Amino acid sequence: MERNDRIRSAYRLTGGNSFYDGMITCSTILGRLVCRVVWDMNVDDTANYQTQALSGIPENFSGRLLEVPVGTGVLTMPVYQTIPSADIICLDYSPDMMAQAQKKAEKLGLENIAFKQGDVAALPFNDNSFDIVLSLNGFHAFPSKYAAYQETFRVLKSGGIFCGCFYVTGICKRTDWIIRHVYQPLKFFTPPYETMYSLNARLKRMYSQVKLGNVKSIAWFVCEK
Repeated sequence: MERNDRIRSAYRLTGGNSFYDGMITCSTILGRLVCRVVWDMNVDDTANYQTQALSGIPENFSGRLLEVPVGTGVLTMPVYQTIPSADIICLDYSPDMMAQAQKKAEKLGLENIAFKQGDVAALPFNDNSFDIVLSLNGFHAFPSKYAAYQETFRVLKSGGIFCGCFYVTGICKRTDWIIRHVYQPLKFFTPPYETMYSLNARLKRMYSQVKLGNVKSIAWFVCEK
């Protein structure tokens, strides 16, 4: 099964059983409804930005990879199954989210992943430790965004790849309204948020090469340090 197929089939492959998994993968009736109402996306849109964000991980990758936050692992565990020689550390602040990711890794028989509870604003790793740092749908929730940018940069090796995706404001008025009036009060998202313009400027100040795009209000990026 090719990587793109694994992303599209992530819910089925990992046995996702939460509302969050269904929403992220746009694979359940309620999940598709949320994707449409909140993000104005369908299953092809969600697979598109996820594929772009994960394109920073080469086929047959065998180096060190840090994923922060890992969340429930619904998208990444199927991809990690294709890179058994990689040394992967999955970090999350939420023990509950991380436990769900661990169950998915166990179901897929993954033995090259270590799970660690921690804060992206103070990563417990040495400088220049990783070949890839991956962050899917995390930065819009991080309360200390500047520290998160600095820490993910610090632990990345020279020539390494920083890739991922997150919400950006200023593209869809309905999405912005729901984020501000629903997701923020529920503490799911934390301002301030990037725009495509501010994110492009920030990443180009930090990284030598930047590939950046968006699907509706989700920006994806692949950057080389």
